[in-house]
Amino acid sequence: MRIFYFHQHFSTPEGSAGTRSYEMAKKLISRGHQVTMVCGSYQGGHTGLTTKFINGQRRGTVDDIQVIEFELAYSNSQSFSQRGISFAKFAYRSIKIALTQKYDVVFATTTPLTAALPGIFARWFRQKHFIFEVRDLWPELPKAMGVITNPIVIAMLSTLEWLAYKSAHGHIGLSPGIVSGIQRHLAKDKKIANIPNGCDLNIFSVQDKHWQPEGINDEDFVAVFTGTHGQANGLDKLLDAAKVLKQNSVTNIKIILIGQGKLKAQLKQQARNLKLDNVLFLDPVNKIKLAGLMKRADVGLQILANIPAFYYGTSPNKFFDYIASGLPVINNYPGWLAELIEKHQCGIAIPADNTQALVDALIELNNNRERLIKMSINSLELAKSKFDREFLSDQFVDYIEKSYQHHD
Repeated sequence: MRIFYFHQHFSTPEGSAGTRSYEMAKKLISRGHQVTMVCGSYQGGHTGLTTKFINGQRRGTVDDIQVIEFELAYSNSQSFSQRGISFAKFAYRSIKIALTQKYDVVFATTTPLTAALPGIFARWFRQKHFIFEVRDLWPELPKAMGVITNPIVIAMLSTLEWLAYKSAHGHIGLSPGIVSGIQRHLAKDKKIANIPNGCDLNIFSVQDKHWQPEGINDEDFVAVFTGTHGQANGLDKLLDAAKVLKQNSVTNIKIILIGQGKLKAQLKQQARNLKLDNVLFLDPVNKIKLAGLMKRADVGLQILANIPAFYYGTSPNKFFDYIASGLPVINNYPGWLAELIEKHQCGIAIPADNTQALVDALIELNNNRERLIKMSINSLELAKSKFDREFLSDQFVDYIEKSYQHHD
């Protein structure tokens, strides 16, 4: 098959963004298919292309993936309107590609929801096979967060959501809640694949050199958060916990936040105002260097704002990076990940909006290293047995092949 794969935020492992699309494209190629990745220029990503843009785009081959990169800057620190304009421009240019290029299958992955537009046009104007992958439910999540409140915009997005699901021949959801959200729009017998984000064991579990940033001592207990510093993440809860730790003279527990986002500058200033010398902010790094930090860390922090739509409707990369590194995980909201953690005893699931519970969990793991080691073993076992990217990427290709064969 010749597959055009639309992902605005595509990145190779050289970037600091998620690499799901890179890994899935590589697996498709290893199974004999041709893949052209169509993407934008994501601040945290690295497409692998270095030539100059000509007429707003550049093309090249990266690890056997043919890449078309649009000159469309995007970062999580942009305003909602700036991001909306970027989404619209990417959709417009992607539609032009979908209507003119030669291929068999168009594959589109969110976010945003507008990523579905080239697939919709390919389906109805060129009768192409369209597979839609949903990473976050739109407009449900931004509506639940209060990011989108205009009823007209919500209605437009709801219509686009319905059209995307109805147009696609195949659907992939990254969490149980996402699969359920898609299923509501389709016939009950429609097969939807649940293929979550996976663990890059070839990067995280094999790292033998740790990276200890300046400001961290050998005897420190290190809790790390990796990812976006935005409204959805509720990272003020970490600063609240750091404040309580300091007030109680717990000096050897350090919290590292690594990443970027709209609220990062605000969070850093808040930490300075509170004189939280037990909190360290770091810029994003590539996967290899991140694996070195994970090797040094003692626990991973799976933190989100307490929004019910998140409970079963997200599949966060950071969780899978944590367990691939053999890190126990402290999770601060209910849902499928909290249930996994409790079932496999690979961390502590605490109640939402409970600063003292977060503090207690950090102190418990700091003081009980035997329990910490057992949780670490369980984390890596969970990563290997349930979420190995190699296994999940084979499932991914199997689904696409069967979907195409059935349609053909």
